[in-house]
Amino acid sequence: MQVVVRALDVLRVLSGEHRGLAMGEISQRVEMPLASTHRILRVLEGERFVTRSSSNRRYFLGPAARELGQSDLARQSPLVTPHKAVAEASRITGETVFLSELLGGRVTCLALAESGHPLRLFVRVGQEMPLHAAAAARVLLAGRPSAEARALLEVRTPLVAFTDDTPHTVEQVMDRLGLISKRGYDICNSELDDNVWAVSAPVRTSTDEVVASVTLAAPMHRMETAADREGAKLALLKAAASMSADLGWEPADVDQELAAH
Repeated sequence: MQVVVRALDVLRVLSGEHRGLAMGEISQRVEMPLASTHRILRVLEGERFVTRSSSNRRYFLGPAARELGQSDLARQSPLVTPHKAVAEASRITGETVFLSELLGGRVTCLALAESGHPLRLFVRVGQEMPLHAAAAARVLLAGRPSAEARALLEVRTPLVAFTDDTPHTVEQVMDRLGLISKRGYDICNSELDDNVWAVSAPVRTSTDEVVASVTLAAPMHRMETAADREGAKLALLKAAASMSADLGWEPADVDQELAAH
C-alpha cells in the first residue's frame, strides 16, 4: 500500500500550496525519488486529482480533490469561510459577494461575504441559482462546452421569466454565453430580481478550467452611475483574478483590463 500512502502525501503537500509546486519540489517534500513522483503525478493528473499549469509547469490540487470536501453538509453550512478575495471585494465595495460552483447540473452558493449596508440581498450558502437567469450560473455555463451548456438548459425548459428582462429561451441564453466567453464576465441587470444589479466572473484553474464563479450583487439604487458599476466590476474582476491565481491560472487578459484602469 506504499503507493497509496505516497499519493496521499502528494495531495497533502499540494493542499497547502496555493501557488502550486514543481515536480522537484514535490519530490523533495515527500522524500520520494523523482521518477516515482512523476509516475504518481501522472496518475493523479489523469484522474483529475491534480492539474498542471501549461505555463509554469507547477502542479495544483485538481477538481476531483476539491470535490471530496464539498459534501452537501459542507455546502449548506453557514460557517463556510469565504476566500480572502471574496471578503476583500465585499469590504471595498460594501456589497454582497459570493462564490458559486456547478455540481451535478446545479449551481449552488458555497460561500459569501454579506453587504455592510442595512439593506441586504437574500443570498445564502446552499442557495441554488437558476441557470438561465443568474449571472453566477451563466458564467459557469459559459465555461462548459456549448453542447453541454445547451443540454443543461434544455432539461429545465420552459425557462422561468423572473422579470421582464429575464432571458427565457435557450437561444437567448446561448447568445449570452457567447458574449460572456468574449468579454470574460457577465452582467445581470434586473434579470433575476427586479432592481438588482450583479456582475460575475469565472474562477479558473491552471489548465484554464472554469471551476467556480464569484459574483457581486447590489440593489440598483447603489449602482446608479456608470462609475459605481465600473468600480464594482473592477473589484469583482480583481477577486476572480486573485482566486484563479491561487489555483495556478495566469489571467493575462484580466491583467490587461485591470492595467487599463
